Amino acid sequence: MFRVMRISRRADVSVFQFNNVLRRFFSAENFKSKKCLVPFSANKCYCLKCASSLSSPGHLSFKIHKRSLFGSRSYHSLNKNLIPEHEFNKRANDTRFLCTCNGCILNKPFSTRCEARKTCLYDLHIDHHGKLVDFAGWLLPLQYGEAIATSHQHTRMAASLFDVGHMLQTVVSGRHAGEFLESLTPSDLKNLPIGKAALTVFTNDQGGILDDLIITKDGEDKFFVVSNAGRRDEDSELLLKQQKIFTSHDKKVSLEFLDPLEQGLVALQGPKASQALQSFTTINLNDLKFMHSLKTEFFGNQIRISRCGYTGEDGFEISLPRTIARQFVDLILSAEYVKLAGLGVRDSLRLEAGLCLYGIDINETTTPVEADLTWLIAKRRRAEKNFPGAEKILFQILTKPLRKRVGLLLGQGPPARAGAVLLTPEGEAVGKVTSGGPSPTLGRHIAMGYLPLNLCHPGSGVLVEIRGKTYKATVSKMPFVKTNYYTGKESAGI
Repeated sequence: MFRVMRISRRADVSVFQFNNVLRRFFSAENFKSKKCLVPFSANKCYCLKCASSLSSPGHLSFKIHKRSLFGSRSYHSLNKNLIPEHEFNKRANDTRFLCTCNGCILNKPFSTRCEARKTCLYDLHIDHHGKLVDFAGWLLPLQYGEAIATSHQHTRMAASLFDVGHMLQTVVSGRHAGEFLESLTPSDLKNLPIGKAALTVFTNDQGGILDDLIITKDGEDKFFVVSNAGRRDEDSELLLKQQKIFTSHDKKVSLEFLDPLEQGLVALQGPKASQALQSFTTINLNDLKFMHSLKTEFFGNQIRISRCGYTGEDGFEISLPRTIARQFVDLILSAEYVKLAGLGVRDSLRLEAGLCLYGIDINETTTPVEADLTWLIAKRRRAEKNFPGAEKILFQILTKPLRKRVGLLLGQGPPARAGAVLLTPEGEAVGKVTSGGPSPTLGRHIAMGYLPLNLCHPGSGVLVEIRGKTYKATVSKMPFVKTNYYTGKESAGI
């Protein structure tokens, strides 16, 4: 039998696999008419969409199960030109494929049962009794044994380890790699020093934010990109589409999407993070400053250590192979002051740090200027005006936007959650909360939201409607809690 799965959001690409679940939905005629991936043998599939333009002949036949609707022991042949270099190799219980079409590497897991995906540290969460939830299609721990507020405070005082292996890790290389990434972002990658990382955004032609990401410059022709798991499909499609455009102009760009089951990513965050990590590396972490990255070895395997994070604290993100990921994490956890932390803590920490969550605080209808991220637009790129959405973004920088993301300190009452309406003191609805909740550090409720520019001044009073009642709130500067990024100076607080 065949089961259909979507490889992406494009309507013309599907994956067919042997499975008896969806057999009643397909006939032989509509099956043959689809542009799809078709099983060729027990362990191979071919991409017919890519292979259709190839010149080397290769006849493809495949057998339909004898009890299928297509008829007993029937065969259907598709005449396509195929060569071995353009194939999908099945791996790991027929749910993952490796594509080498068009010089790119696409290594993505798929589930025949539409289950949430797992990182390479899934067993770790089970062993430590993590409370697993489906986050953006991934099974990740919300919390472990202790309360979120307790774990939050531990991160601020010591160090916590987070599994962030669900994030999309991409290697972009080739002679035109920098130009390629600059065509999608407003960053100045040309003048970015090697070994330094930049927070940036993908923007669309209307100036909206398609995703936020970190780009690390490994060399003049090689970059390492980390973007959001919830935008994995959209980001990979954006990169592949732009790669096709560059290739058509004889520009060299290669993409490698790292498999989350083969390449892990963990975040070690907190004031004692450096102390914990220094015990297991020969490099001097005092020389590695905030938003810088380097590669080193751990038990004979290359790992990447980047000094960055999503908590406002000093910390690191470590990208490492699956083969040593569990061993590495167990060693880090052997320090009595390091504990595992989950999504609940990650969210409360990033809220105190005034950091955005894509899809909640920023999206395709939000510009960097409205999101109070104008500083992401590099000076050189402003002058060149050649990034997506430049016209609208630069106009907003010049004339000021109609609304802006602000921080909010709440008084008495319940926490303001996403969607809560913001009102003027006279009761006129003027905006909405995007993120909100209790601040364990401050001992009060905080939130972020969008307000008209005339109400964005710190100290301005507004009302927030929560479950039919209104409560007072005050516009506040962000971050709510001073950040402690390591800059190499005596005082790293910002």
